[in-house]
Amino acid sequence: MTLALIAGRGDLPALIAAALDEPAFVCAYEGTDPHGLDVDLRFRLETLGSLLVGLGERGVTEVCFAGGIDRPVFDPARLDAETAPLVPMFVEALKQGDDGALRVVKDLFEKTGFAVRGAHEIAPHLLARSGVQGAVWPDAQMRHDADVGADHIATISARDIGQACIVADGHVVATEDASGTDKMIAACQDLAGQRAILFKGPKQRQILTIDMPTIGPETFDAAGRAGLAGVVVDAGDVLVLHADRCVALADEHGIVFWSRTGE
Repeated sequence: MTLALIAGRGDLPALIAAALDEPAFVCAYEGTDPHGLDVDLRFRLETLGSLLVGLGERGVTEVCFAGGIDRPVFDPARLDAETAPLVPMFVEALKQGDDGALRVVKDLFEKTGFAVRGAHEIAPHLLARSGVQGAVWPDAQMRHDADVGADHIATISARDIGQACIVADGHVVATEDASGTDKMIAACQDLAGQRAILFKGPKQRQILTIDMPTIGPETFDAAGRAGLAGVVVDAGDVLVLHADRCVALADEHGIVFWSRTGE
């Protein structure tokens, strides 16, 4: 095998593995269990140097990051000899927001000689397809609110705090933070009747190769329970897991599922 899958939480790692022509070498951060995959090797931030060496010894030439991983806490007591020279890089990365930290990780793998492949490059069928995906169509207010949501994500990009927001009647009423999209929705339970929408798309300068926005059935179920009127994503820039199930849930809840092209 020539590709290592750096797997996090959720279904995405298994969907990426299924799209490969040959089995991947699956690496998972300690305490993280990707759904539906057997893990070949577990690692920590403090053993990342040994992981890089081990991947090279196994003939790995490419890596793909897929699934959610919480920001690690560095424990000097668990540092190994191969990783010790990387400590200054870790310290700098942990001072930065998610984008900055991920850029450091990507650079580290590339400088070690690995090609970093995006999940969307391996499984392009997971990318949000342009257009209305379900039975319910967006009205004029919803199209305006989608513009407001897209502008909001672009405006807050420099703050590196989220990829999603909830918009109602032209006003942003909630913004995603590190807890994620579904928890943001759960915190907004009084939206029925407001025709509010969830908008999700990438931040400006987001490293899509290793951190592309992702949405799945759980989000559509949460949106329906919260009384949202629709879910709008950026076509081509968001991964949709189990798209058929997402469409079915949108129709079941009577909400819009629209992959917007930025018009």
